[in-house]
Amino acid sequence: MASGALFLASAADAQDAGPADPPYFASIEVVPGSAARADRVRGIVFDDANRNGVLNAGERGLPGVKVSNGREVVKTGADGGYALPVRSDMSVFVIQPSGWRVPTDKRFVPQFAYEHKPAGSPKALRFGGLPPTGPLPKAINFPLAPSAVKDDFNCAVLGDVQVYSGDEIGYARDTIVRELKDRRGAKPACVFALGDLVGDDLGLIPRLAEVLGAAAVPQWWVQGNHDYDSDADRDADASDSWRHLYGPATYAFEVGQVLFIALDNVVYPCGKDDNREGTRPFCVEYPQKSYSGRFTDDQMAFIANLVKATDPARLIVLGHHIPLVGFDNAKEWAHQTDNAPELYALLKGRRALDLSGHSHTLENLAPGESYGGWKAAVGVDTIPFRHLVAGAVAGSWWGGDYDVAGIPMSLQGDGSPRGYVDMQVRGVDYTLDYRATGHLEDKGMWLSVSTPDFRSWAKTLLAWREADREKRGSVPPLSVQDLPDEKLLTPVDLAGGSWITANVWMGDSATDVRVSIDGAAPVAMTHTQQARGEDSRSGPDFADPFALERQLTVARTAIQSESGVVENQGYIQGRQTRFPPAPPQPQGSVADHNSHLWTLRLAEGIAPGVHNATVTATRPQGGTVRETLVFEVRPERPARTFRWDKWNAFKDGPRIAE
Repeated sequence: MASGALFLASAADAQDAGPADPPYFASIEVVPGSAARADRVRGIVFDDANRNGVLNAGERGLPGVKVSNGREVVKTGADGGYALPVRSDMSVFVIQPSGWRVPTDKRFVPQFAYEHKPAGSPKALRFGGLPPTGPLPKAINFPLAPSAVKDDFNCAVLGDVQVYSGDEIGYARDTIVRELKDRRGAKPACVFALGDLVGDDLGLIPRLAEVLGAAAVPQWWVQGNHDYDSDADRDADASDSWRHLYGPATYAFEVGQVLFIALDNVVYPCGKDDNREGTRPFCVEYPQKSYSGRFTDDQMAFIANLVKATDPARLIVLGHHIPLVGFDNAKEWAHQTDNAPELYALLKGRRALDLSGHSHTLENLAPGESYGGWKAAVGVDTIPFRHLVAGAVAGSWWGGDYDVAGIPMSLQGDGSPRGYVDMQVRGVDYTLDYRATGHLEDKGMWLSVSTPDFRSWAKTLLAWREADREKRGSVPPLSVQDLPDEKLLTPVDLAGGSWITANVWMGDSATDVRVSIDGAAPVAMTHTQQARGEDSRSGPDFADPFALERQLTVARTAIQSESGVVENQGYIQGRQTRFPPAPPQPQGSVADHNSHLWTLRLAEGIAPGVHNATVTATRPQGGTVRETLVFEVRPERPARTFRWDKWNAFKDGPRIAE
């Protein structure tokens, strides 16, 4: 089938990913001198037997390896040689073949490409741009070494790391790097990071690369809309600093039987080409520069040529920043990819999986799913293969209150925690499981109860959050302390409608979610979204109470001291120098809509006492998760705080002498 076969993995299988490669530190070999022909770039792909990155006497060229200039794709000849047409501005790169690996630098950034831009960036750019590369060298040789990684491996898929500051790099260090270092079993064969590695300050890239490299895993990065040169005047120059500090913005690599294609689908600044059918007027009408989601003509040619040169039996995994289509931004044209239908046509009949980031939500969209807005925005009715919006390492932009480790809790817009996706590959089959940082590895959902009191509370705070800041006052009308215990229910709560909620982070329309109350036969829960072309359902009735309770009252805003350091007062997050100290506030992104929420209404006649609800979620392409919610039913709501009236009605009395 077009989506690729899927499989269920046991906990033991998930850890049995095969051996990892030892470090291989080297660079590509740029042979000095002038190219024999100005219109051809040449070189050799070779087995770097002594691991020094240099083609030495006795080392053999490798035939049949794909090399590209970002548009054309050729295979090396019997001697390992290749020749490609020269483009005036290009990345020349080898496509790491299965069974082999490219070297990395000591940060574990792969070394597999040469940047060619003879005059460099056309103007001075804030973060340096790309220095002049001059004429093509005599040859560009690409070293490879055999890889111990075979057809079974894991890859850590990272949504937006999006660090805006030195402190936030520390958050990344203490979350994703620690998690990858401490994970059980074999370490991943790759890290695939889906854009927005930094938050506009490209000068953070070197330190971030070194910090992420502490996981000792080759880190393949994709460029996002916060990773480009915002002072560039043309899209052709907007990746220049990225190319200088990291590497190509479009490339590919193979591991096992999987072809990974990394694509920068952020066009910045967008213009007439993006508004060619009047569909993206912001690209020509806004006074400031804007970006749009689109694959360029060169990228589409690269994909077509690469797919043509790839064994039809392989799994193709696309990685880019802006989703092709998504649930959270289903009607937002700038946040979906304009020419997604043309991409689907190129991949027709192929096993494929699409990975993206951008929205800071988890969205596991199965083949055949559809949401309102897709057709008008990008011309898509239903998706032909699985699309995963992979959440974010940063969660909700490193927001929210601090957790026990001193890291912002940062629950995302769908209520899921910050974390990463563990892609477990077995041949051309795969599973996708979410690893929430700071939580047990097999945790996969939040459970809660939606009550009339919760929905009224949430409605009030959500309305205040959306109101005009100048008119609403500085103190929210309610806080989490105004919300009664939602897991203690009275007959009034049950009569008014109370239901168990299961926010299954990686759930899709094919996920089976059932609940057993007090050991009774499990019953199916109701999915709040069917993904059959309907609009996103939003509001307290479709919200995750667990997440909203934490998102609508963030006390971190009130932190202050008498240190005299202005930046240490109030709330520091992202690009803001500081937010002045303020009463606890709702955070910017809240879980009032969700593509993976299930509910079960509780019967009005449920007996008083303590009850256990065990929820089991079974997914067709990932592990089964199970969790228990304990709730109470009482004739009336007991006092919430210490009963001083009862205490003070009696005296302890004096000590009695013995």
